[in-house]
Amino acid sequence: MIKSYKVRLEPTKEQIELMFKTAGCTRFVYNWCLGFQKERFETGEKFVSAMGMSKYLTALKKDGDHDWLKEVDSIALVGAYTDACTSFKNFFQGLKKGQKVGYPKFKAKKHTKPSFMPNYQSIKFNENQVKLPKIGIVKLSRKNYIPIVKKYSNPRVTFDGLNWYISVGVEEEDYVSLELNGTIGIDLGLKDTAILSTGKKYKNINKTAHVKRIEKRLKKLQRQVSRKYESNRQGKIYNKTNNIEKINKKINKLHKRLANIRNNYNHNITADIVNMNPAKIVIEDLNIKGMMKNKHLSDAIGKQGLYEITRQLDYKCKYKGIELVKADRWYPSSKTCSNCGHINKDLKLSDRTYICPECGTVIDRDLNAAINLANYKTEQ
Repeated sequence: MIKSYKVRLEPTKEQIELMFKTAGCTRFVYNWCLGFQKERFETGEKFVSAMGMSKYLTALKKDGDHDWLKEVDSIALVGAYTDACTSFKNFFQGLKKGQKVGYPKFKAKKHTKPSFMPNYQSIKFNENQVKLPKIGIVKLSRKNYIPIVKKYSNPRVTFDGLNWYISVGVEEEDYVSLELNGTIGIDLGLKDTAILSTGKKYKNINKTAHVKRIEKRLKKLQRQVSRKYESNRQGKIYNKTNNIEKINKKINKLHKRLANIRNNYNHNITADIVNMNPAKIVIEDLNIKGMMKNKHLSDAIGKQGLYEITRQLDYKCKYKGIELVKADRWYPSSKTCSNCGHINKDLKLSDRTYICPECGTVIDRDLNAAINLANYKTEQ
């Protein structure tokens, strides 16, 4: 299987400038290719594949107005027009299948995350450095993290607003677990992030004092920058001063810090669960998109990262050979008694304790749902 690795880069000022230049050139080529394909589509001409775009890019470089494209890694530009062609292909395939697929959009400098795809054949890693074409040797923030192999797949260099990162795929042998036994049911929620059928609970980290302190500091800075924007406004134009830039940098750091805390916690939860080596894990097939439409819960759901937990469980179970089952979306795991099987149709969302009117069982609502998921049969 292909395992992904991501590590933070520590480039020099000159290398940072080259990275931004490369990202800018790839964004330009992506938009150029998108405009090229759009014009052909509107005039009824045939779609040009990514392989056929090579000669058009070469002509663009030689027209005298775009010599600056030669200053960056040529394969990064190839990756840019390949992505543009792929977006057009997905659009057409979606139309054929009757799906609602948005028309490919141009990348705006203001709203696009700087990124590029370096030449996978030219990048070379050692214990704490990576060699990138046209950029040179860049220091890594972690030693001996990325395995040294002959070939890496799908390399990407990205900027998150604060730091540059490189991610690569490495082909590794499938993990074979020797002892797989039992089934674990997992009920995901907002009160607690996850509760297992074994009785183990993982608390909601967003309710901890540490996270609340960071969020309080973030709100204070956001109010501060909002006032500064308002005081420097000239008509409908908002002027961005140096002080505003400084506060925005602090805001970005806090956003990144919160994201790292939540992501790390979700990784710890999913790693802990799969390391129990169950034969099967059963989770609910949550309609996250629909849940996010609830204006009262959308913020809490977004912070909880329920989709991310499901995604992590999916690939970690595949890696360890564990069967991951998603229960039917309409399976009444919360309303069914885990002792006698009676379905309490009158159970409300506010009822945190499940009391069975048939057998008298009194149990925590979420634990009851997790036990039902552990007993879920796939043929249902």
